[in-house]
Amino acid sequence: MKEPHRTKFLVELVKPSHYDDDGYLIQWWRGFVPSSSLSNLYGLALDAQSRHILGESVDLDIEAHDETNAKVPVGDIVRRFKRNSNRGVVLLVGVQTNQFARAVDIARELRAAGIRVAIGGFHVSGCLAMLPEMPPEMKDALALGITLFAGEAEHRLDELLLAAFENRLTPVYNYMADLPAMDGEPLPFLPMKYVKRYAGSLGCFDAGRGCPFSCSFCTIINVQGRKSRHRSADDIEQLIRAHAAQGVKSFFITDDNFARNKNWEPILDRIIQLKRRDRLKINIIMQVDTMCHKIPNFVEKSVRAGCKKVFIGLENINPDSLKGASKGQNRITEYRKMLQAWKRAKVLTYAGYILGFPSDTPASIERDIAIIQRELPIDIMEFFMLTPLPGSKDHQDMYLRGERMETDTNQYDAEHATADHPRMSAAEWQDIYQRAWHLYYSPSHIETLIKRAVASGMRARRMTSMIFYFYGSHAFEHVHPLQGGIIRRKPRTQRRPGYPRENALMFFMRRAREMSMTYLPALFFFLRLERLRKRIENDPASKHYMDVALSPVADDEFDADLELYQASDSAVRAADQARSRAEEMRKVEIRRAAAA
Repeated sequence: MKEPHRTKFLVELVKPSHYDDDGYLIQWWRGFVPSSSLSNLYGLALDAQSRHILGESVDLDIEAHDETNAKVPVGDIVRRFKRNSNRGVVLLVGVQTNQFARAVDIARELRAAGIRVAIGGFHVSGCLAMLPEMPPEMKDALALGITLFAGEAEHRLDELLLAAFENRLTPVYNYMADLPAMDGEPLPFLPMKYVKRYAGSLGCFDAGRGCPFSCSFCTIINVQGRKSRHRSADDIEQLIRAHAAQGVKSFFITDDNFARNKNWEPILDRIIQLKRRDRLKINIIMQVDTMCHKIPNFVEKSVRAGCKKVFIGLENINPDSLKGASKGQNRITEYRKMLQAWKRAKVLTYAGYILGFPSDTPASIERDIAIIQRELPIDIMEFFMLTPLPGSKDHQDMYLRGERMETDTNQYDAEHATADHPRMSAAEWQDIYQRAWHLYYSPSHIETLIKRAVASGMRARRMTSMIFYFYGSHAFEHVHPLQGGIIRRKPRTQRRPGYPRENALMFFMRRAREMSMTYLPALFFFLRLERLRKRIENDPASKHYMDVALSPVADDEFDADLELYQASDSAVRAADQARSRAEEMRKVEIRRAAAA
């Protein structure tokens, strides 16, 4: 019997990057943060292929591109589609607000070649979930013939692929009102050829989605919901085994808050079993909240499952800021206890800290950083500017009130001022964001961080490598660590539309200067870190180092600390007023001089 003629349907999955302030793509030889959306969509596409959803004689030809660590070969994609009579679809996945402009630029080229394109992710989902009408940039995308997809792809990718195959894609797919269950669904997966483009061959998966809290700046609760949906321990075992078979042993659990995943304990128990029974080497990075240490066995089982690093949403230590952001679950009275619990477990802690809550000023932010350095045993801090991200309650409220917000979506990267602040100008806000990194990673505090690591029995080299990466990303590469990587690529020909393409000779000469001014100082900083680490490790006294942050917490201690905090807050306000008066006097003197 003659075999039926087989045809191919091309499925290109693209996770876009975004542009820097000079219009060049932010791209690396090796990236650091893997894309959960890319892994999820690849796994779903593999499942669709295994079920032959387009017919027994049609094969899905699946390719994946993470633009943060590899060039998206738009020209090659166009040629591949042309050879296949344009049978296929390009899905731009996991597109955040700061990536939307780049996603549309990629889609524009593909649409000009007649290729079907859909864009999904947090920007589309957040806007359709929270706004009364579609914003201009999404209307512009529709005018180009781009399909917009809101919601999650489980149970829906089949429909999208079939519609693209039959050339009947509709402009908008909106599934925000119906979030799917996760138990038993196709699992996230990326082949090793893609995973190895992340430093350390880091894989990723979401064990659950949703968060029970109500932070006003957060998009998770409005895009993924506040109800916990989770995978089973069987799902996670299958996922880990599939990755282990290709040599992947390190994973980033991308749940916004794994501690609130209702299935956390069976999942950790299964991972512990895989490590003990099957001798699988498993390392885990996870995200948790500031109260996770109060969950019985959570820290202990996380460590036994291979957790080496944990990201904590500290966000702020100012009680007024936390209350205004509806983040009542963060209480300063628990921070030190929580951080000491992870410290005792020899787990390195990262903390995200947001600058720009309504009560913040440059002086108050400086004071808060000093309090953190002195009293909280946080290892790595990363700073963000408070940003009204589409999909958040903050953005919805500002939109409905008609307040000014930045119209360029590329700026919504938590490194730029995208709205007005009641107590800081845009320049002041931007300046304190830049200085916050240098304030926290001062030479004296870097020494303290290494001493705390040695005294706690942690590997000092792990600490210095993280300091080098997190501080170095900002200080030398001038990007946020979450957008960072190893060795910046800057393709001359992939500049944002509206920016001129530089002369090749001038571009490469300037690029050579940039690299020397970036990597030589970075090398010297690395060598200083290494010398400091060795000196501290070789000092017997380091093992007995003690400071306030490492000291046991007294029951009544934080009540007194809070009183001091409130007292110092009045001092900060007085300093602000004095600075404002001095600035007004300076302006008066300038006007008098000009008049004379």
